[in-house]
Amino acid sequence: MLDFVGRERELADLRQMLDQVRASTGGRAPGQCIQMRGRRRIGKSSLVEEFLLQSAVPSIFFTAERRSGEEELASFWQTVAESTWAGAELAAGVTPADWSGALRTVAAALPEERPTVVVLDEVPYLIDQVPAFEGILQRTWDRELSRKPVLLILIGSDLAMMEALNAYDRPFHQRGREMVIGPLTPAAIGDMLSLEPAEAFDAALLTGGLPLICAEWGRSRSVWEFLDTAVANPLSALMVSAERTMAAEFPSATQAYQVLSAIGSGERTFTNIARAAGGIAHTSLARSLETLTRKRIVAAETPLATRPSKERRYRITDPYLRFWLSFIEPNRALIERRRSDVALQRIQTGWPAWRGRAIEPLLRESLARLLPHDDIPDAPAIGAYWTRTNNPEIDVVGADREPIAREIRFLGSIKWLENAPFDQHDLAVLQHHRAAISDQPIPLIALSRAGVSCSGLDAGFDAADLLQGWRT
Repeated sequence: MLDFVGRERELADLRQMLDQVRASTGGRAPGQCIQMRGRRRIGKSSLVEEFLLQSAVPSIFFTAERRSGEEELASFWQTVAESTWAGAELAAGVTPADWSGALRTVAAALPEERPTVVVLDEVPYLIDQVPAFEGILQRTWDRELSRKPVLLILIGSDLAMMEALNAYDRPFHQRGREMVIGPLTPAAIGDMLSLEPAEAFDAALLTGGLPLICAEWGRSRSVWEFLDTAVANPLSALMVSAERTMAAEFPSATQAYQVLSAIGSGERTFTNIARAAGGIAHTSLARSLETLTRKRIVAAETPLATRPSKERRYRITDPYLRFWLSFIEPNRALIERRRSDVALQRIQTGWPAWRGRAIEPLLRESLARLLPHDDIPDAPAIGAYWTRTNNPEIDVVGADREPIAREIRFLGSIKWLENAPFDQHDLAVLQHHRAAISDQPIPLIALSRAGVSCSGLDAGFDAADLLQGWRT
């Protein structure tokens, strides 16, 4: 296992907020609040634990577990009484009747002269289970907690609910600073695992930037060395993380799981997803897709062009979950029979085609971080273009805005093969596609794992170039 690495920027942000509390101690309202969100197993709790370890301040760290409001309250108070803060002894002799009383008691016992960190993890569970929890939190914060030197950290994995917590019409609006925790970046993964740029992108796809899976990878190991051991171990993070995430997100929603499996198998259009999900009714599918997109598990995308399009496509936003649904779940019976060798052969067979499609969103984001670059301008919107027949289909479109652009700034192709550079034939195809949508000399670019072997492009980017976008 690797030590805690990365997240330097996030740790610095947390330290800065704690410093603000220290600097304001003795003032009228020294308290500060952070609303931290990020998808499950992305390392939010570990980040805060590391921050608490480094800062060595008294703290209370409570994690909700989707229990009844009464059970959550009892568990919270047990945590309060057992934690390393000045009021722990006082709390041990009190039994609050409700959440309002519990939070007010904590606020009253917080010391005036030094900071304390209070962490509520999985806040969406509390919002679900405790009536009027947001209002209780808002009143306690406004009247008592914010007047003490406390850093209150609210953590949640339900992205939509955490965003709504700070919405204009909600009680806790503008009472905390929002902090979004994303996956480990390809550059961070490459540094962590001592990988070359192309291999760092492979690792980013397989792990989804999840720290637990990255920690099992080991330094300087290839994709296949990692998979050989991870697939053979039914308890590895690669094997179990996706299943645990979906069980937490959808404890009883089997239909959402069917829809995810259909998208994970490679289906992208509404009609094909319905067919692959067992002929699910269109109204039911629309409802499931709305839930999945609201939770940011699925992205609904339309072509980036100067004219509107109804050719909507869906994709799974987390590349690790996409990999798991494509290769691990379909081969689970084999793996359980200890035939991980056969499962690995199937992964090797499907890997080039799967990677070629799955890498596209990650490379577009890498390009967005890199631009402007030489003669290629910045593009506020970077997407793709397609038609119902996929003729033409353009991997990269840079424009001034989305979803309907006023100006197309460049077009590009992605070729992500081990030993086949972007060549003259690929350029001819890209030029043909440009002619199909515009008579203007729009700049052409290529994103190629193996580099470029032809002239005629306005720019070419290889893995090392694109990885650099994550370091700026």
